[in-house]
Amino acid sequence: MQNLAHPARSGTTMKIKTPYGLHGRLSPDLTRVLAYWRGLLRGAATIPFSDDVNLSDLPDLADRLFLVDVFQQPERFRFDVVGQVLDTAGLSGRFLDETELARPFDFLRSQCAAAVEGAEPTFFHADGSSPPYSRLLLPMWGDGRISMLLGAIDEG
Repeated sequence: MQNLAHPARSGTTMKIKTPYGLHGRLSPDLTRVLAYWRGLLRGAATIPFSDDVNLSDLPDLADRLFLVDVFQQPERFRFDVVGQVLDTAGLSGRFLDETELARPFDFLRSQCAAAVEGAEPTFFHADGSSPPYSRLLLPMWGDGRISMLLGAIDEG
C-alpha cells in the first residue's frame, strides 16, 4: 500500500490500495516467476535490474513469459519478447496502443501503467474468460527508472 498525504490536511496520510495488487494465492507457476524476480534483487534494491533477467532461466515457462519495454513522455509500452504460445499475432516489437489486445492480454495497458506507477508487482485474473487465466507483471529497473516489465501468464 502506498502512503499519500491528504491534500486538504497536511501531516495526515491515507492508505491507497494499488490497483492490480497481489492478493490471494498465486498459482505455483506465477509463484515461481515472482520468486525468480525476487532472486534477481541486488543488495537493498526493491526492484531488480532489467539486464539481469534471462527468460531461459525458466525454460519450462518461457512460452508463457513476455517482456514489455517502458517508454516515458508519453508513457508507452512495447512488447519486446513474447513467448511462442502467447505470440500468435506477431506481437514482438509492437506497441500495445497500436495493437488489438485480446486474451490473454485484456487490460494489459492499464496493468502496465499500474506496475510502473506503483513500482511493484501487479496481478490480473480473468475468471470470466474460458478458460480463466492469470497474469503477473513485475517491474524491472534500468536507465534510472522502470524501463521494463517481466510478465507471465498462467491459464487454468
